[in-house]
Amino acid sequence: MVKYHLEFPIQASPSLLYQYISTPSGMSEWFADNVNSRGKKFVFIWGESEEEAELVTKKNDERIKFRWKDAEDPSSFFEMRIQVDDITKDVSLLITDFADGEDEVEEGKMLWQNMIDDLKSVLGSS
Repeated sequence: MVKYHLEFPIQASPSLLYQYISTPSGMSEWFADNVNSRGKKFVFIWGESEEEAELVTKKNDERIKFRWKDAEDPSSFFEMRIQVDDITKDVSLLITDFADGEDEVEEGKMLWQNMIDDLKSVLGSS
């Protein structure tokens, strides 16, 4: 497993951004076609495909971390963390994710780029 990090500037308040990365209704607008949750169990639906993830940790207006139920490596996860620059107050979304190998890192990064573009569009952020 290869861990990788991405950073995306987002023009939105941390509390609004948090709603879009932490709630089923928010995530359904950009991350997956549909998202359902019950307790710590989240089900992400893309067309005919379904993936189940467990909510590992969350901190309001700051971060959320999930672990895929079928992950081969139990230490792998994906995390979305909101960072606010102390001086400029610029908001960024930091992504931590894992790929099965080096050759899949670029594919994962492109997938995140596309999803974050959708998120920015939903938020009205450039």
